[in-house]
Amino acid sequence: MTTLETLLQVQERDTAIDRLRHRRATLPERSALSVLDDRVAGLEARITEITARSEAVAARQSQLESEVGTLEARIKEIERRLYSGTVSASRELQAMSAEVASLKRRRSSVEDEVLVAMEEGEPLSRQLETLDAERDQLDAESEGLRAVLVEAEVTIDAEITTESTARAAAADAVPPELILTYEGLRARLDGVGAARLVGSSCSGCHLVLPSAEVARVKKEPPDTLVFCDQCGRILVR
Repeated sequence: MTTLETLLQVQERDTAIDRLRHRRATLPERSALSVLDDRVAGLEARITEITARSEAVAARQSQLESEVGTLEARIKEIERRLYSGTVSASRELQAMSAEVASLKRRRSSVEDEVLVAMEEGEPLSRQLETLDAERDQLDAESEGLRAVLVEAEVTIDAEITTESTARAAAADAVPPELILTYEGLRARLDGVGAARLVGSSCSGCHLVLPSAEVARVKKEPPDTLVFCDQCGRILVR
């Protein structure tokens, strides 16, 4: 086998490795996970928003309930004095009765506000339960996809290792300066630095070479380094 034929084997291994890496990067599970991650992010934002609203309603309810407790304590205190017999002045008794009536009206109003807060909080709690369940489901789907993805990556990585080992063995049989030339071309020409001449066409760029150029190339010794005059790749006859 000529040196250039061996170089073509290196190219074949590099092409196989490139395809495997591309396959690894574009596994369907990876894109599916990306979609799921976006859904989870949107769900988390919604949960954060509703949680903030729920906490605000709960804080308002707690504050109102605290006010109800304060009002009840004040009413009890005034009623105790009102009916204890320790106050005899009618004007003072009337003032105390009026204050109790005012406090009870305020208590009733605040209790109505507590009910409103409770009515606001209940649907928010139900929404959070629904969203939490949806998040759990998405988490389970993500976990399953990640397991499949890891398994696929392990399989592809093993194939890459096999190809890389074979590539290294082939590259060892090619002069280092030729490998450097090949690698430079590969970097510039979409990963293909060496291509076979098939008939009068370069298999790298798939263009037809002039007949005179084809005749000249075929007259060269098998290991003479020649390049495609269309794309510049190393031609292997």
